[in-house]
Amino acid sequence: MFFSGDPSNRKRVDLGGRSSKERDRKKLLEQAKLERNKRSQLRQQNSAALTIQKCFRGRKVVKLERGSARERFYTTYGKHCERVDRQCFGPDSEFLRELLYFLSPRNASDISTLVEACRLFSQFAKESGDILNLFGGSHYSSDHALVNYRVKKLAYVCIQAIHHNRHQLKDQLLSTSLDSNTPTSILLKAAALLIDPKLPWSCKIASYLLQQNIYKIFREIVITGRESLNSESRIGNVSLMERVLALVVTHTGQGHCVCPDIDLQWSFASQILTIPFLWQIFPHLKETYVSQGLCQFYLHKMATCSQNYEKILPVDISSEFPGYACLLGNLLESVGVALSRPSCSYNMTIDFATVATLLLEVLPPIQTSSTGNREENSIMGDDDMIIDDGSVVVPLNKELEKQISNAIDPRFLLQLTNILLGGSSSKDKIKETEAAAVGAACSFLHVTFTIFPLERIMTVLAYRTELVSVLWSFMKRCYESQNWSSLSAMSAYLPGDAFGWLLPMAVFCPVYRHMLTIVDNEEFYEQEKPLSLKDIRLLIVILRQSLWQILWLNPVAPMKFTKNNLSLKKHRVEFVQYRVSVVASELLSQLQDWNNRRQFAHPSNFHADGVNDHFISQAMIENTRAYDILKQAPFLVPFTSRVKLFTSQLAAIKERLGSHSLFNRSTFKIRRDHILEDAFNQLSTLSEEDLRGVIRVTFVNEFGVEEAGIDGGGIFKDFMENITRAAFDMQYGLFKETIDHLLYPNPGSGMIHEQHLQFFHFLGIILGKAMFEGILVDIPFATFFLSKLKQKHNYLNDLPSLDPELYRHLIFLKRYEGDLSELELYFVIVNNEFGEQTSEELIPGGKNIRVVNDNVITFIHLVANHRLNTQIRLQSSHFLRGFQQLIQKDWIDMFNEHELQLLISGSVDGFDVDDLRSNTNYAGGYHREHYVIDMFWEILKNFSLENQHKFLKFVTGCSRGPLLGFKYLEPLFCIQRAAGSASEEALDRLPTSATCMNLLKLPPYRSKEHMEQKLLYAINAEAGFDLS
Repeated sequence: MFFSGDPSNRKRVDLGGRSSKERDRKKLLEQAKLERNKRSQLRQQNSAALTIQKCFRGRKVVKLERGSARERFYTTYGKHCERVDRQCFGPDSEFLRELLYFLSPRNASDISTLVEACRLFSQFAKESGDILNLFGGSHYSSDHALVNYRVKKLAYVCIQAIHHNRHQLKDQLLSTSLDSNTPTSILLKAAALLIDPKLPWSCKIASYLLQQNIYKIFREIVITGRESLNSESRIGNVSLMERVLALVVTHTGQGHCVCPDIDLQWSFASQILTIPFLWQIFPHLKETYVSQGLCQFYLHKMATCSQNYEKILPVDISSEFPGYACLLGNLLESVGVALSRPSCSYNMTIDFATVATLLLEVLPPIQTSSTGNREENSIMGDDDMIIDDGSVVVPLNKELEKQISNAIDPRFLLQLTNILLGGSSSKDKIKETEAAAVGAACSFLHVTFTIFPLERIMTVLAYRTELVSVLWSFMKRCYESQNWSSLSAMSAYLPGDAFGWLLPMAVFCPVYRHMLTIVDNEEFYEQEKPLSLKDIRLLIVILRQSLWQILWLNPVAPMKFTKNNLSLKKHRVEFVQYRVSVVASELLSQLQDWNNRRQFAHPSNFHADGVNDHFISQAMIENTRAYDILKQAPFLVPFTSRVKLFTSQLAAIKERLGSHSLFNRSTFKIRRDHILEDAFNQLSTLSEEDLRGVIRVTFVNEFGVEEAGIDGGGIFKDFMENITRAAFDMQYGLFKETIDHLLYPNPGSGMIHEQHLQFFHFLGIILGKAMFEGILVDIPFATFFLSKLKQKHNYLNDLPSLDPELYRHLIFLKRYEGDLSELELYFVIVNNEFGEQTSEELIPGGKNIRVVNDNVITFIHLVANHRLNTQIRLQSSHFLRGFQQLIQKDWIDMFNEHELQLLISGSVDGFDVDDLRSNTNYAGGYHREHYVIDMFWEILKNFSLENQHKFLKFVTGCSRGPLLGFKYLEPLFCIQRAAGSASEEALDRLPTSATCMNLLKLPPYRSKEHMEQKLLYAINAEAGFDLS
């Protein structure tokens, strides 16, 4: 056949190498499989249709049969049981069999029949008093299976009927009227009679009801009924629903009860205890729950439950009534009753603490308290709490919040901690039971601190329990034996690989810290209560090592913390570790304050062992781990290292100002005899940037003549010393002096100066400028005022530095053993300023509140707060505002009050002459071994302390040297030969100085006596800068 040019008949070739037969075979197999699946699906549909039809026909037949049975029943016994007598309830009668067969809870006629039958049953039972004979006849033992079946079905249908019709019967569901003839009352009364524990079938009925998830049914009934509940009519009465619940709840399979144990999800704990305010609805049920061991039974079941509570709790009634919060509120109220009884068991308390901890940690923070400082109200910081997972926290119902908050009261905490920690030993080896108790108590209290305001919690834990001493004993033994793992193994809250000391420290630190704000100096130093000074020294070591461990060696990853507690469970270890880092830092800082008042430990005890040059270099860089440690726990770093960091921060600021300051200098003329007024009028006009820039001063003497000398920095130093001496002089009225000659703001400054607050702002600027320029000024401030520069609160133990007599009187009241009401003291304090007395209430209505033994501690701390904080609040805040224009808060947060005074004034001791000598340069022909230089250093070393400071001021403009030594004096001190020749005229000249260059111009005197005479004359001449 010849080629026609048509390619359509050309044989197709599969480039995959497969033949067309193979391709057709695969398609055929796929088609066969598809058809087989269709046939299988059709068979399933036909089978399902047959099953549905069979079921429908069966139901239809049963319905018809039940209708026939109903008609036969009405014919035999009457529609309203008119022809029913007591024999009808016996085992030989068909009455109950037929009734239970056709009865439907949805049929109103059936319900009426059931109600009438139950009414007759209750009537016959009341008449004969023998329910067993009524149902079982004389041959119960032989017919017990039949009888048990009938009574359990009857009891169930009574409750089921109420459940199906609960919305129509909601006004009757929780009625407390026992004589009521309402359908609900009749049905519940019958159910209660049938479940009587004296009857032999009691457990059979309860078991059957439990299999039918009866608590779920009860829950829905109660929730419907509580909407129309009248609480006033319930006082002293027990509802029938409460009676039936009390009968069923005792069947737990314990003791003589043979009922099976049911899943926690369908139990009383999950279904009933999650009803809001359960004990208000059923007050007598609470007594049954507590007294018959049910509280311990269900707590143990919940504590050992391996499932997440969210999976076993029923659906929340509403968003403001979450099931876990309702469960917690009811548990707290019932356990509060149990804890107050001598029979309360140790094991139950541990189980409760375990369960309550898990429920509390998902609770939103309670905000019911509005009193007290934020620091005392919550352990949460501004950025604290838990990692933000984006969830929206719905606040609890206010009444529910109040229920939970009121339940955890001081009495509750006292009883809980006494039971859990009462058996701890101070010497014995740590046992598993003790570790379990400490773990449970600390877990519960840690979460409680997170959720609740602290003002009412901390005081009871610190003073009415042995919590501090017991926890310290436990921590001390664990540390000495290196056995922290015993707590990790027994703690149900944290995983086994977490640090064992985390939970005890999370509780011990805030409680002991609170205690330290209340104890007085005699208790701490002399009586050594609650811890001995030896123990405190060990505590410092433990805190220091723990902080270094969690801040530097094993830090938590940086996290964003919010007030959302829903994620707390996911990050327990991270959160506890973070909280320990905060509270341990605060406690160690407070112990350092006590050590500064009266030293009991070497300052180096507070320094971490691992601080090295690498750490210091890292601490200079923001957002590094070392930088964060410096902000949170600065005491871990030696003071000299922190001073270097502080000066480097100031240097960085000055460098950023750069050359701008060279062309934008502020120049002032200051009259020496009006230095404060002139400085106030001129410096107050400067902006913050100008204040940080270069300021040059020209002095004008009392004759109106400008003093000699060009200000290269030395005159400004002299200006700073003179203005601080004038402004902080008590004669000016802005500051007062303590008995130890320490300065603090005068509370009555407003009576002397109309612009006193502006002056305090100005003085804050002056002090800030001195620190900014590294100029030491001789101003000894009171510690409680320096606390205000750190924005800290002062407490009772700071009062002796201000008013030791008032402090003694307050301590007398604290220890007074008689009746304080006889002293006729009220919550009022009398202020005495310049002879004018004014009274002020410490609390609203204080003039009518008498000081008695119960409130004397509050009175003492209110008085201390008034004197240390309230009276100087305005002056301190304005001073701080001016100070912070030059010195940022985070710069001085690195230092405590004692160290801050050193930054301001330097050491009160004489300066080290040898240090100055080793850091001195020479010029003009002088050198280190020159005979004149040898004479000079010998003379300076023999000067009195006062003259040494005068010399230092003469040559540098400041009477105190650099804080870290003369190595940091800029420029270094220099001695220059003053006269080119050694003529008599040259040798008669006085030494002169250039303070801006730290330069001493010293003629080559020939004798020590001559040199000493000239030096003393020069440094004591007080001729301003005319000698410079």
